[in-house]
Parts: sequence; structure tokens; C-alpha cells
Amino acid sequence: MFDTLSDRLSATFKNLRGKGRLSEADIDATAREIRIALLEADVALPVVRAFIANVKERARGVEVSQALNPAQQVVKIVNEELVAILGGETRRLRFAKTAPTVIMLAGLQGAGKTTLAGKLGLWLKGQGHSPLLVACDLQRPNAVNQLSVVAERAGVAVYAPEPGNGVGDPVQVAKDSIEFAKAKVHDIVIVDTAGRLGIDQELMRQAADIRDAVSPDEILFVVDAMIGQDAVNTAEAFRDGVGFDGVVLSKLDGDARGGAALSIAHVTGKQIMFASNGEKLEDFDAFHPDRMASRILDMGDLLTLIEQAEKTFSQEEAAKMASKLQSSKGGKDFTLDDFLAQMEQVRKMGSISKLLGMLPGMGQIKDQINNIDERDIDRTAAIIKSMTPKERSEPTIINGSRRARIAKGSGVEVSAVKSLVERFFEARKMMSKMAQGGGMPGMPGMPGMGGGPGRQKKQVKQAKGKRKSGNPMKRKAEEAAAAERREQAAAQGGAFGLPAQDDKNFELPDEFKKFM
Repeated sequence: MFDTLSDRLSATFKNLRGKGRLSEADIDATAREIRIALLEADVALPVVRAFIANVKERARGVEVSQALNPAQQVVKIVNEELVAILGGETRRLRFAKTAPTVIMLAGLQGAGKTTLAGKLGLWLKGQGHSPLLVACDLQRPNAVNQLSVVAERAGVAVYAPEPGNGVGDPVQVAKDSIEFAKAKVHDIVIVDTAGRLGIDQELMRQAADIRDAVSPDEILFVVDAMIGQDAVNTAEAFRDGVGFDGVVLSKLDGDARGGAALSIAHVTGKQIMFASNGEKLEDFDAFHPDRMASRILDMGDLLTLIEQAEKTFSQEEAAKMASKLQSSKGGKDFTLDDFLAQMEQVRKMGSISKLLGMLPGMGQIKDQINNIDERDIDRTAAIIKSMTPKERSEPTIINGSRRARIAKGSGVEVSAVKSLVERFFEARKMMSKMAQGGGMPGMPGMPGMGGGPGRQKKQVKQAKGKRKSGNPMKRKAEEAAAAERREQAAAQGGAFGLPAQDDKNFELPDEFKKFM
């Protein structure tokens, strides 16, 4: 979503590199480029004005003028101001002292409230809670049925006593759901309310009545991140009409310009608490302003990447794999079965392109990342699963006939099987070297990983070149003598050690011609 903004800011900061000092003109030009980038990203004008004023004021201050690298200081200022606009610190859910905690979802129709209720339920379930989804959208056709399906997929309970489609009292359903949750020992109640195509009095009145009936601990305003400036207007209307405690951004993986995300927290004074960035129920997480700012500035989001890895990979499995790679057999205990298990674990973390996008500097090759074929992992898995257990544990036995059988079983070319086995051997060798402390091939071991100076061969000092004389007259004479020696050598022999005039007519022996 923030690709365009990220590209413009990166280009702006590139112009500052190499400058030992920033002039007033440099600061003004940078501020102008940042202003254009923000306006093109559909950020609200009041937000842009406040942002630019703060950046210019700080850029003219002591922290930049006395810095060794002013360009880096400007990037730091922009990063901090982006974090401030996005809400500052991460806002956590407030839980009731006495269960159940009631969370009410509000927003326009089409913002993704019902799907988001399932995502929030799954997320809270992963935190150790027992959520209950409540169907209070009794207006939209099949809204109750949709919530029931989403709840089933998320593995959470649902309370839907009314069929919907215009039948039933949403206020009474919301009120009854609290007693139902207490009886069934659910510690969190998520109320899905009705939306409209636009702001109207009926919507506001119904939302306010549900709010008064259940006294929610949190009212979350769900906003479609792709609708731009209108998201800010809708948020202000809901804030004044019903009130809300936090914002949830849906469809953050879209190709819109992202101005709503940068504007809404600043304009409404309410922080973004969650973000939905995909179609799957797992594509949902708490919103961290500092991490989002880092992504916008192409600094990556390693903390989120680490958190996802910790959720997916078990410590026991990781230790088991490490011991295989560190074994005295040079990592030969690491088999294709282990390789397949590792791939499937990575796949559980999500899209490969999304994972790579969290690494710093990946914005420079985002076109290549976006063109990654996610099905390559499926093809690799199919090839490995077409092998016999012995072939997976001992890939060296895979000969031509075995490759043909495996290729036929997995629906690929024979060359693909051969390529996979070769890549596996290379990867195993590299991973084993790194696990044993050797670092990357051709590089010294990493500190603390068993490698390091003690295990490396001593480097032989290279002989220094012949020193030149400091006397100009003597140096000139030495250079003339060296030039004369080069001319004599050229006259005596060519590149192959033969007379120079014979180089053109030089013929390779017959036994070497087949290699040409």
C-alpha cells in the first residue's frame, strides 16, 4: 500500500547523501519533496502541514547542524515524525476487570467488519482467550450466516439467535449475548454491528443503542484503508455520533495510496490498534506505529518477522535441525525430509514475498519480490514427496532412472529433479558450515558461533609494491627505465610467450580444439 510513498521518500533522501552540511535550500527542497510525496499518498492536508512544519523545525535545529551525517539525521527525524502521526506507541486492548470483556465493532458496510470479527476472534484465541462472536448485523442479507461460517473457520463460538435478513432486534441480541457468554464461560464478547453505504441517522441511532445496552470496554471503528480521504470523514462522523476508542484498518494489503492510515490517528485523536493485511484469517495483527514507519522508509520490520517465526517454529524442532547440521558427518544427517519440513514451516509464516518485504532495503528490488512464484514451494514439495524414504534420506543414490520416475510422479521435467537435488546439496553444505561456525563460504566465522580468528588460517602478508622515490628527478628516471623494460618485453614475446608477430597466426593443438 505504501510503495509509492516509500519510493518518493527514498529518492528524496538519496539526494541528501554525501552532503557534509545541509543548507537552508537543502532543507526547503527536501521538505517540498516530502510534502509532494505525502499529498500524492492522499494524506489529509492538515496532517501534511503539521508534519512538514515539525520536520523543518527539527531539521534546522542543533541535532542536524552538529551531526556528522546530516542526511541520516533527517531520515531519523522523518521516521520519528511518522511514528508520531501513526499514533506513537502501540495501543493495547483494555480488558474488563470482571469477564466478559465486550468489544463492539462499528463502521460502514463493506469495510470488512464481519470478516474482521473472525480475524480478531482467532487472534484473541491465540492469546489464550475464549472469544464469542455475536451476530448483531440483522440488516444485510446473509450477514448472520457469513459470521457463522467465519466463526467456524476460526474455531471460535458464535451467538446468532436471529436469522437476520431484516428479522430480529439487534439491541436485544447484544444484551442477551452477555448472559450467554457468562453461562458458557467466554471471557471476550465481539459484537458485529450493522453498517450502511453511508452515514445516516438510523445507523448512528442503532449503534448508540447497542453501545448503551452492552457498555462495551472497547469500541473499535473498522475502516477500509483503500477509500482514502473519505475514511477520515467517516471516522470523524462516528467519533461525534457514537464514539470509539480505537481504529482497525482493513484491506491494508491493497494497492491504494495509504493516506487514510497516515491521517486517521492524527485527525481523530484515536490510535490505530489493529491492521488486516490479507484475505486469510491469520492475516491480522496488532498495529505498531514504529514498525509501520520503518516499512514506509524501507528500513524493514524485523521484529514482526521474528515474532512470526517464533509463532511458527518450535524451539525443539529448531534445536533438532541445528544438531543435525552441526554433526561430525558434515550435515549429512540433514535429509530431504528435514528440508521439506523446513519449507513447510516457512510456508506457514505466510507469503514469501511478504516475508522478504520485511527485510531492510528490499524496496529496491520489490519488482523481483512481487514476481516470486509462490507455487515453486509446492513444486519442490511434490518432487520430494515423489521420492522413496531411502531416496530422501540418501539423495546420492538418485540416478538417471530414479530421476525419471520421480519427475513422472511429480509432473515435472527430469532437469527439475536434478536441479533440486544439486541445490539441496549446496544448501546443506552452506547451512552446515554456518552452523559449525564457519560463516558463509569464503568468509570468517561469526563471533560466538564457534568460528572466529582462532579457527582461521593466518593470513599471509602481501608483499608491498616497490616504493617510489620522493625525489621528482629520480622518480622520473625510474619511470622512464620501467617504460623501456616494458617495451623490450613486448618486442621479445606476446601473450602466449611466443614472438609477438606470431600471436595472430597461433594455432591451438588439435586435442584442445574440441573445448573451443
